[in-house]
Amino acid sequence: MTLAYTLAPAPDAATEEAGRRLFAGEVTFLKGVVALDGLPPADRLEVCFAGRSNVGKSSLINALTGRKALARASNTPGRTQEINFFTLADGRYLVDLPGYGFAEAPKAVVAKWQALLRDYLSGRATLRRAFVLIDARHGVKDVDHEIMALLDRAAVTFQVVLTKADKVKAPELATLPDRVGAALARHPAAFPEMLLTSSETGAGIPTLRATIAGMS
Repeated sequence: MTLAYTLAPAPDAATEEAGRRLFAGEVTFLKGVVALDGLPPADRLEVCFAGRSNVGKSSLINALTGRKALARASNTPGRTQEINFFTLADGRYLVDLPGYGFAEAPKAVVAKWQALLRDYLSGRATLRRAFVLIDARHGVKDVDHEIMALLDRAAVTFQVVLTKADKVKAPELATLPDRVGAALARHPAAFPEMLLTSSETGAGIPTLRATIAGMS
């Protein structure tokens, strides 16, 4: 049986409001982690965001939380090698993973970060879902398959968030779910619904908020 991959539907009014309330509250930076022993206790629900460099991850997190500079982008891919933990108003964690695709990062730095990422993903029983960001203009790349395979091995459910939808023309958007879905078919940990977003226009942000708010 082939699993169908589709775009997530817009939430109903009550679910959308729950998502709005969750992110309307205070969002605070807790800590940046560079080693496994620095991780906070796995004592609450958390979701994480992963994406290759320049996919728009910082912009998406800022749009999601309604803050202009909560997540900071690095101008140099691979420069920021911390796992950043933020605390939402209800106590759950939002986790920002460093951008992958390390063209300018030293090999030793890459190896250290990959080891930390593997340890984080395999050891967080409270990690409900990873959101893997894919640039809607470019689709799934080899480096994306690498992070998805890591999530497969760690048995962490991941959901694709397509970014920069405002930069894609309507005919291409219409075929996007099928094209990305074909790439996801090889990954058993992939969630069947994708999210289409734009940090510039706010498209899809209420759906992403509602998705996170609905997790327990």
